[in-house]
Amino acid sequence: MRIRKAVLPVAGLGTRVLPATKAIPKELLPVVDRPVIQYVVDEALEAGIEHIVFVTGRGKGAIEDYFDHAHELESQLKAKNKTDILTAVDASRLPAGRSSFVRQQAPLGLGHAVWCARDVIGDEPFAVLLPDVIVKGKPSSLKQMVDAFAKVGGNVIAVDPVPEERVSSYGVIAPVERDGRLIRMSGMVEKPPRETAPSNLAITGRYILQPEIFALLEKQGAGAGGEIQLTDAMAKLMESQAFYAYEFEGSVHDCGNKTGYFDAVLTFALENPDTAEFARALVKKVAGTL
Repeated sequence: MRIRKAVLPVAGLGTRVLPATKAIPKELLPVVDRPVIQYVVDEALEAGIEHIVFVTGRGKGAIEDYFDHAHELESQLKAKNKTDILTAVDASRLPAGRSSFVRQQAPLGLGHAVWCARDVIGDEPFAVLLPDVIVKGKPSSLKQMVDAFAKVGGNVIAVDPVPEERVSSYGVIAPVERDGRLIRMSGMVEKPPRETAPSNLAITGRYILQPEIFALLEKQGAGAGGEIQLTDAMAKLMESQAFYAYEFEGSVHDCGNKTGYFDAVLTFALENPDTAEFARALVKKVAGTL
């Protein structure tokens, strides 16, 4: 089956980037000229996703507004003949009927957030994209994963190699055999000691999962941090279904923490035609004062 639907869990509080997220959802923090979540949605659309399920929580209504019409703003831009800006604003809107918003009423973990989307997803494989992680690649990382899924089926997890001295900061996979960038895997280990880590391939925040995961999540008890963990349900599903990792081509920018967010802003500012020259000059100026 084609991957038509994607789940974006956007109910998180953004505690790693407080106090900014007291006033704005972390997913709407701007990276140059658009919010973090716009990059993630664009990635999903490039991969052929037809319907996006946003799992929201209290205080996240601005995300729904962002992807809707802004009638007063659009009218003013049209009246002032600011067509370029109006085109950019129009491009941020999702077409009618192409998105759903469901509520996660308590912060019970990523696994619970995915489970909240079960009725909209139905009985078909689907993608999960963490909305504070921008993965930059051409084609998009999810498109690469969708193409791999079309060949092998099963479940596919995006992975990215990290320095071996840092594996204890990540969840990594246990590989079995590799075929190019596609890796059959036998398990996942959360933040293992460097000397016992099965690999340095870190789980990146992009998943393609079979719908059987929902039944497992429904019965899943609390795991690490007292939350319902998606990785626990995936480990259980791995007992009966094939799991693959895909080492995508691209770079990862974790905007859920302050250093990752700064990295994303600087990277995209240096590549944006409207800001690249200024950003390069600013970097040289600041570097000269260090």
